[in-house]
Amino acid sequence: MTGCRRLKLNSMAFVLLLVLLAAGLSSCASGNFRNNSADGGQDTLRIVTDIFPAYDWVRVICGENPGNAEVTMLLDNGVDLHSFQPTVDDILQISTCDLFIYVGGESAAWAEDAIAEAANEDLVVINLLEILGDEAREEELAEGMRKARGEGEEEPEKDEHVWLSLKNAAFFTDCIAETLSGLDSENADVYRNNADAYEERLSELDEEYRLAVSASKVKTLLFADRFPFRYLFDDCGLDYYAAFAGCSAETEASFETIVFLADKVNELSLHSILIIDGNDGKLAGTVRSNTGTKDQKILTLDSMQSVAKKDAAGGVSYLSVMEDNLEVLKEALK
Repeated sequence: MTGCRRLKLNSMAFVLLLVLLAAGLSSCASGNFRNNSADGGQDTLRIVTDIFPAYDWVRVICGENPGNAEVTMLLDNGVDLHSFQPTVDDILQISTCDLFIYVGGESAAWAEDAIAEAANEDLVVINLLEILGDEAREEELAEGMRKARGEGEEEPEKDEHVWLSLKNAAFFTDCIAETLSGLDSENADVYRNNADAYEERLSELDEEYRLAVSASKVKTLLFADRFPFRYLFDDCGLDYYAAFAGCSAETEASFETIVFLADKVNELSLHSILIIDGNDGKLAGTVRSNTGTKDQKILTLDSMQSVAKKDAAGGVSYLSVMEDNLEVLKEALK
């Protein structure tokens, strides 16, 4: 397993802490790297994630939390991954944690800076895009999408929405469990057993998605929105049309894009137009008003880019969102 690494750090002043020299690259960590509690009680394993899916995977793997893990999610106020800017407190939490899990990619420059200046010499990092390796997809400019303003001919960036594949989720869960087992070997069996049971449920749900797609004659769906679901659609064998690429900052579609999408709805006889969480549906309504029948349902698939900790406390989980998405997908495939 590659990508779970200890960082080599430079000595400098950072958030009033002395930055220490650390070790070089390693694979998923081994040994016990635990923070001593101030009162001499049970150690606390400090884990920081950027996005909700990784936060939830850690919660599942820890289960009843025999290792006394303290888990922090940085994107906790509905802030999109692509526009997130960390606070000083966020940077401090990364600097002093034991394990930092983040997506990586173009949007993660802030994370790379925080890692490079971390105070904990034993910091272990999991970069999801990095450990995915060759399975990571490039950001795609599909037919009908307008090239973003200022976009040149640079080499395509990686599609960062890696968590929206159930296969990827199982792989990431496995790596996180292995890493936690190294950080807290006393509870390794708990982490491994919890991860195994969870990966089985992920595999079952993945098969449900595949069966839903195979049972439908519809194999192409249309998003009047950004399209962050490429990993999921690739897994299921679905094609798509969309207004914008998954990482695009564009919100205003051109007249040509609207006409193109409306024509595709007519051509494919689609009964629904999809949007993602946080979208007001105005663009979808405009596309619908330019179709022949003007009666398509507007359905929402949740990309989990705006789930907050309070939602998790209320029962929202990675699995519950993906189960809800399956029901939306079944409706869209009719």
